[in-house]
Amino acid sequence: MKSARRVLVVEDDPRIALLLVDYLCSEGFEAHSLADGSLALAEVKQAPPDLLILDLNLPGLDGVSVCRAVRMFSDVPILMVTARIDELDRLLGLNSGADDYVCKPFSPREVMARVHALLRRSERRVTPAHSLWTIDDAGLRIAWRGDWLPLTPLEFRMLRHLLSQPGRVFSRSQLLDSAHGELRDVSDRAIDTHVKNLRRKMQAVCPGEDCIASVYGVGYRFDAPTL
Repeated sequence: MKSARRVLVVEDDPRIALLLVDYLCSEGFEAHSLADGSLALAEVKQAPPDLLILDLNLPGLDGVSVCRAVRMFSDVPILMVTARIDELDRLLGLNSGADDYVCKPFSPREVMARVHALLRRSERRVTPAHSLWTIDDAGLRIAWRGDWLPLTPLEFRMLRHLLSQPGRVFSRSQLLDSAHGELRDVSDRAIDTHVKNLRRKMQAVCPGEDCIASVYGVGYRFDAPTL
């Protein structure tokens, strides 16, 4: 029997945390909560959940900082919960790597609907071309058509980000954020050079196959080839 999918709720309001955990469990999920951003980040590294519900305002590390840190090593679906309703804070949450957001006060049923939608979307991400590549997070390496690519850690994070959502256009700044920690003061245009290197290494495995498409004025998109 398939095991229940795990959801980590990171919320410092005990009443809201308990409400979300109760609803998640009633929907068949395995769920628990933490109230501290730093503790949540450590748990995601040690025992990755299937989905993360993340409050924006947290002790230790705030939700945006946690989200950015998680995106350095994981593409786990993240639903951001915020009491701030102005557009800037919403965009800040999404640009940090969150997949969706919901504002307080919220309907628990709406949260459950968003959780199910994010998990369905996450499952679709990997099915179209999963046999073309293998991602080894621990080893910071990616195999393309069965051959391990000689990637730098920065190239690994960028390619992993592109592979996380085939067909989606990522801006240069989003790709730069995916390599957060190594490209602090580098122009967005430096991304072009790294994409060129990724294309060269992938084409060394399969000559003539160019799966990273340039989108003029925006950034890049990964187009999965046919098997």
